[in-house]
Amino acid sequence: MSAHLVLIDALNLIRRIYAVQERPFKQIKLQNDEQLSPSTQKQVLFNTQQGCVNALAKIIEQHQPTHALAVFDSQHPGWRHELFEGYKKGRKKMPDYLASKLVDIQDAFMEQGVDSLTSDEDEADDLIATLAVKMALHGQKVTIISTDKGFLSLLSPHIHIYDYFNRRYLDEDHVRSKFDVKSNQLVDFWTLTGDNTNKIEGVPGIGQVNAAKLLNQYGSLKAILKAPDLKTSLNEKLLESDAQIDLARKLLTLKQDIPLGFNLKDIRLTTSSPIAVNSDNIIPIIADRN
Repeated sequence: MSAHLVLIDALNLIRRIYAVQERPFKQIKLQNDEQLSPSTQKQVLFNTQQGCVNALAKIIEQHQPTHALAVFDSQHPGWRHELFEGYKKGRKKMPDYLASKLVDIQDAFMEQGVDSLTSDEDEADDLIATLAVKMALHGQKVTIISTDKGFLSLLSPHIHIYDYFNRRYLDEDHVRSKFDVKSNQLVDFWTLTGDNTNKIEGVPGIGQVNAAKLLNQYGSLKAILKAPDLKTSLNEKLLESDAQIDLARKLLTLKQDIPLGFNLKDIRLTTSSPIAVNSDNIIPIIADRN
């Protein structure tokens, strides 16, 4: 029987649920220029954990996976920060009291049969990409639960992206309508335009419209850089941005080869009916598990 792995971008889910729970309290406190009291923090955290548990139950019920894993970012700077000091600069830090609650949320997930995974060096995005691609190469179905646009570059017949909060799949039509390129051109697209969300600079003077036009004409960034018929001004911009292009592409490309050290059978949903998993389905998936 075929496997269906659901990969949950855990902090994407948790932080959005937390923001919803915090908002009504925060609006009241901001009017009086006050911080959330310890008792209010406790209430918000309780509501957040319950919201995450309920969300996980709905995800499992809707998608009916045979296997599932909640993937967490490390709380320490990873390899992208080492490569580029300005990576995600200015992004709002997770409140300490929420960070301290993550272990409890992981335990609550485990009670529903869903284990958690994190790494000190790689981001959740890289871990998810590695797992998804390895499963897809074996012809197995993967559903990534996240609103992070970076996963759109992984779209394939076997890899699906689901936005839990808007109850919709983010598919090729979504990519085309939003960016006017194909999913497999997105890394090149963001290399040209930059990615403001993560504070990654692109090529000066190239916006989304021009980047899409170039990629639709030439097919890839590599082909654009080799094109003999580019305008002189554009060619000069690209040449002057050679180092930035190389840096941006490294930062934007998700790793797909992280050694993880466990098998598909290890993340089979313990709350679902057991399935027959033959040796072909024992995929050597591959960081340290929590």
